[in-house]
Amino acid sequence: MGLFEKHQSLLDKAIEALHSRTFFAAFPEHPSPAVYGETADADGQAKFKDLLGKKFEQLHQPGAENWAGQEESPYLQQPLGITYPAFSVPVLVNRARQAFATWRKVTAADRAGILIESLERVKGRFFEIAYATMHTTGQGFMMAFQASGPHAADRALEAIAAGYEELTRFPQQVLWDKPMGKYNIRLKKEWRAVPKGISLVIGCSTFPTWNTVPGLYASLVTGNTVIVKPHPGAVLPIALVVAEIQNVLSQQGLDPAICQLAPDTFENMITKQLAEHPEVKLIDFTGNSAFGSYLEGLPGKTTFTEKTGVNCVLLHSAEDIDKVAANLAFSVSLYSGQMCTAPQNFFIPEAGIQTPQGTVPFDEFAQKFTDQINSLANNPKAGPFVLGAIQNRRTCDRVAEAEKLPGKIWLRSRTITHPQFENARTLTPVVVETDAANTGIFSKELFGPIALLIKVKDIEQALRLAHQLAKEHGAISCGAYTTDAAVREEIADTMAMAGTPVSFNLTGGIYMNQNAGFSDFHVTGGNPAGNASFTNPEFVVKRFTWVGHREPAP
Repeated sequence: MGLFEKHQSLLDKAIEALHSRTFFAAFPEHPSPAVYGETADADGQAKFKDLLGKKFEQLHQPGAENWAGQEESPYLQQPLGITYPAFSVPVLVNRARQAFATWRKVTAADRAGILIESLERVKGRFFEIAYATMHTTGQGFMMAFQASGPHAADRALEAIAAGYEELTRFPQQVLWDKPMGKYNIRLKKEWRAVPKGISLVIGCSTFPTWNTVPGLYASLVTGNTVIVKPHPGAVLPIALVVAEIQNVLSQQGLDPAICQLAPDTFENMITKQLAEHPEVKLIDFTGNSAFGSYLEGLPGKTTFTEKTGVNCVLLHSAEDIDKVAANLAFSVSLYSGQMCTAPQNFFIPEAGIQTPQGTVPFDEFAQKFTDQINSLANNPKAGPFVLGAIQNRRTCDRVAEAEKLPGKIWLRSRTITHPQFENARTLTPVVVETDAANTGIFSKELFGPIALLIKVKDIEQALRLAHQLAKEHGAISCGAYTTDAAVREEIADTMAMAGTPVSFNLTGGIYMNQNAGFSDFHVTGGNPAGNASFTNPEFVVKRFTWVGHREPAP
């Protein structure tokens, strides 16, 4: 049995899920011993620890020109000491070019089988990847396990399924028969899906696998070779994934250079060299808007970007204001706001928020909101694990600067003690009140645990501002609370025109930060927050070209 036949049932289910958009998950999201084995957690942690302070030698990339590694644990605030085989841009591109000649000839079915097999191998390393993610990004263990493990694997499978479906949408060949009266014109026609060449996937420091694998697998399934350029601060999680892809390729008698890891250092980054290389045709990027816009402007490249956005919450009316405050407090606290989908701007009418019990004044909601943040942060069994640690020291500076913004400080940021890591770099959210006139304050992304409570005249002004911010500066998510059907529709329609999805009236265990594979499109490509969306058809069809040939048939 070949790998395609082995995984065909799962592939069919994934394709069906793409169309139904109902819940589907191929990889269990809870680190249950019953699913992953009684010793899986301990084994994964031990394997992670065994990598520290050593050369990472699991890649099929011989002849390293150098060894590079600068990762630091936000929990320990100490270097991991891991180094990775590093290569010059010409070497990486030359190897990718040579591998492309073979990979593009592999059938779509065989490529899909190989790639799904790699995910099955990655599944056996979810715990190892989770600890690698914790100690490079600062995510809490549960988020690190879910986001870099099952959820990332589901997003990768989603890209494989979307790619395979598009590659098989049209017949490979047909007999074309056109009646012409006394005779027919008969042609043999064939169509080939031609990959574009070398793909560059640029990783980010906060979600090094979840944000990387969609582009990685979308390019691979469509026949392109891939160079993965991870963020220097978060290499290990995606290095483990690349290692498993290379293992499967090698075992199938294929060149492991079909997928290469290209680590670099903060002092000698090779991202621009790779991006500008004429043989690199595809670029996936997650990161800041300035660099993303530079990549989008490169001639001769097809780019897929997720950049920064300004995410808003509109508060109009609610059934239970306490549940709303609790939900939003968790949203700004989750991974200390270091998520592209985290809320930042909270638009609150100066007259207050309508509830069945009466109107809740601005100040009362602000107090409820900050009380909920404090309650979570002060809970030793929950706060440290929800907040996680701060990945980049510049985020700490940004929080300190936010406390100097003009306006009332409802809550100052503080450090909390992590029960497992006494040196963890932690910060609780800062909450600042400002006015709708101060657009210079809230019209840019303040990445990190920063919440701005913005007093507006009414919901109409709030919606105008949210729409304007999304159109001009981008938005990846939006939250809204209203019990009025007409207001809900107005918000949905207005924000849709700004290319921004809205989460309405969320309470309980679901948050506007979260996106589900096979159901939610992550980023729309409809505003400046990014030009792509995974995983919609455009995310895969732009990675190859349909070319048709024809000749007379007998």
